[in-house]
Amino acid sequence: MFGNVPFVRGRMTSLLAFGLCLLQLSSSFTVHCGYTRSSSARYSSMDDDAPSDVEMPEASPRSSAGSGESKTSTVVEMCDANIPPEVTESKSKLLQLCASYDRGYGATPNARAQVQALVDKLTEYNPTDFAAQGINGDILLTGAKGSGPSDPPLKGIWRMVWTTALDVLNLGANPISTPAAIYQQIEPPVATNIIDFIPRAQSLLPSQLLPSSILRAEVKTRACERKNMPNRVGLVFESVKLVPLELLGVSMSNLPPLGFDLPKLPSAFGVGDGTDGPGYFDVLYLDDDLLIIKQNEPGGIFVSIKVDDCDP
Repeated sequence: MFGNVPFVRGRMTSLLAFGLCLLQLSSSFTVHCGYTRSSSARYSSMDDDAPSDVEMPEASPRSSAGSGESKTSTVVEMCDANIPPEVTESKSKLLQLCASYDRGYGATPNARAQVQALVDKLTEYNPTDFAAQGINGDILLTGAKGSGPSDPPLKGIWRMVWTTALDVLNLGANPISTPAAIYQQIEPPVATNIIDFIPRAQSLLPSQLLPSSILRAEVKTRACERKNMPNRVGLVFESVKLVPLELLGVSMSNLPPLGFDLPKLPSAFGVGDGTDGPGYFDVLYLDDDLLIIKQNEPGGIFVSIKVDDCDP
């Protein structure tokens, strides 16, 4: 289709070269970053004080608890009756800070300290005591009182609104490109980290002067439970893929992605099958619309909200 348009064809070649540069710049993220309740109450979504540029999805019933040892597990329904006001207030303040300081990319030391204090407070009220339930993808979860199938607590699409992880913050230092939306799509047992890159000039100029160009990087990992650690999720990195989505406002859906599988290292290197090794994250807080995790290496907190899709 684009073979008769030399200008676009040349831009497509430049895009692929640009993608290889991005892959090198984001190598630390692909190696390290795997986005990585107990109480009886499910906490609510944000109140009306939430900033307008942080979109909160409608909450849907979520539940947790149960055992991952059998092929069928029952989750316990949470209720909204006893939501501590501290939770609603803390979530509101947290998302306001996330929006005001550009997901952590423009955070001051004081802002980071405020966010950390709110994360610590929410961790105390974490309503999910078995966040890793069903993450292996081999257990059928059923709702309380046999109400039918239920999704694993972590399943869904989560959009990052804050991080302190240096490997992700460093992506914003690239003079050529800048990260747009960052997601984690969890479909047990697969967890895919998604970063949309745009030219830095695109974030500064009106769309009339510079139409949209988007390059998507996807890092596929396989998730699993960790023994006796109900809120820890082990990770094994499997593949990396670069997907051009748009070039100067033109869809690149006909252009094949560029990707490769990551080598499977033996357990002697300390990687293992995900049930051990350094690749994991701990869930600090999880409810129907907010996820806070802490990754092992190279460290850092991630705050994410649940969204319906990861369309750019």
